[in-house]
Amino acid sequence: MPKKLPYGQSDFAKIIEQNYAYVDKTRYIELLENENNTFQFILRPRRFGKSLFLSLLENYYDINKKNEYESLFGNLYIGRNPTPEQGKYAILRFDFSVLDTETHDLFRKSFSNTVQERVINFLKMYSDIFKDVKQDIKLIKENNLGTDALEIAYTAAADADVPIFVIVDEYDNFANDLIAMGKDYKNEVQAGGLVRTFYKSLKAATSSVVKRIFITGVSPMMINDLTSGFNIATDYSLFPKYNEMFGFTKEEVEWVMKEAGVDRDLIKVDMEAYYNGYMFNEEGTNKVYNSQMVLYLFNMIMQLDKQPNEIVDANLKTDYGRLRSLVNNKSNGEKLLKIATDGKIAANITEKFSFDKMMSEDYFISLLFYIGMLTVDDVVEGQLYVKIPNYSIQTLYWDYVISYLRDMEDDNDGASTLVLAEKVREMAFRGNIKPFINYFTENYLKHLLSNRDLQRFNEKNIKMLMLAKLYDSGLYLPKSEDENVNGYVDIYAQKHPAKPTIKYEYVIEVKYAKTNAAEAEIAAKISEAKTQIEKYKKDNRFVDRNDVKFAALLFKGKGDCEVIYES
Repeated sequence: MPKKLPYGQSDFAKIIEQNYAYVDKTRYIELLENENNTFQFILRPRRFGKSLFLSLLENYYDINKKNEYESLFGNLYIGRNPTPEQGKYAILRFDFSVLDTETHDLFRKSFSNTVQERVINFLKMYSDIFKDVKQDIKLIKENNLGTDALEIAYTAAADADVPIFVIVDEYDNFANDLIAMGKDYKNEVQAGGLVRTFYKSLKAATSSVVKRIFITGVSPMMINDLTSGFNIATDYSLFPKYNEMFGFTKEEVEWVMKEAGVDRDLIKVDMEAYYNGYMFNEEGTNKVYNSQMVLYLFNMIMQLDKQPNEIVDANLKTDYGRLRSLVNNKSNGEKLLKIATDGKIAANITEKFSFDKMMSEDYFISLLFYIGMLTVDDVVEGQLYVKIPNYSIQTLYWDYVISYLRDMEDDNDGASTLVLAEKVREMAFRGNIKPFINYFTENYLKHLLSNRDLQRFNEKNIKMLMLAKLYDSGLYLPKSEDENVNGYVDIYAQKHPAKPTIKYEYVIEVKYAKTNAAEAEIAAKISEAKTQIEKYKKDNRFVDRNDVKFAALLFKGKGDCEVIYES
């Protein structure tokens, strides 16, 4: 009997007890327990399975669940390799993903209430072990102690001689909203701030009853801004041995498909291209998939008995939809456009950076890395390069480019988008690329680009704009630098898997010459483009296919374009 698909599930005990497919990550319990520092945090992009791992820790170390060890873990790695500290702790867990950040005052109230409620729940959970629980809860409620309630939790555990394992989920979830408020972020993480007070309290308790801390989040920025308020934890985010701790390897994806009975024949999208590609250290063993991207696809296929129209989880788009809000200056905006164009960028990923450093290129690129918009690519002559991890994330960059272009357009009523879609339909259903090219050059290259832009204009800029507009049409999922047996295709306009009636795909080669280019230079570019197209035709994917068209385009100066080859 197939196991249930764990899409949207983050309760470890429920997954095991109710026969969900669980990708065994329990070996990391052993690794973490063997680390010298017991105060730890690991950062990963959203929806990589962090909450589920915290639930795993909770179930493994909870003194209340010591006797459930065999039923929960017997079939897993840690069941065959138990560690000395299994079932030894009272678990005090905080989840800061649900705080109200509409205003600063609401945030402070929400933060205090969340801490207080978790402490009360903690006391109730261990009422058979702790003394005077009812009186402690009454004291907390009557005095509305907020973060001060932590001291009561520490005292209760110390009196019972039970160590505390503190788990913090989404420690920085509210940081972006506070940053948008301006000075309120700094007020909370500096001396006297509510957030700093919370972490200062945890730090003080590590000298007595708090023996383990594990924190997850997305960015190291807030931990660094807390400075001495919480400087005891080790960040293991970039350690090679933890590269595959969150997300799925290719083998794990295959295992989930088999265990849950997902029909492989219904999967039309290239999962590796769309969902894989994450590396968090250049020495990591395997690239990993965003687990929720994969589980979303599998879930929709099992629900619909076909591949869904939307192959990127809408929740993921919401999570990454803040991309534009990160562009707080012109320099960062230009970096995003460069990344969207080139697909990669040189970087120095830093483990520590603060809000005040966000204007710096290294820190901005590091933030994009931590939130999952970039990932490790390669090291060349000692220089680390990071790249867009997969096509799903690439589409979010296209969304940014499209919004950037729309801000430059004269009309904001959407008319241009409708016209564009009609031109792309000419390509898709009637095999005629020229209407799209003519519209593209007239409305984007000639009218939107300033003379200053033209001074540094090249083929990559044209490709970026064209890719964004093809994507915006909703008919194609275009790929840049698509790997071909004879090179890399500038643009492969691949039909959207949700639009099976599209008749034509396109392989497009782009060349650019400045206005004053010599005739010999232009002739050389034309010859080179035609030669490359002929080579691309020999790729096994395109041989004997009547639905793939080939085009070579020569752009000259500010937007003039000639279709120099078409077949």
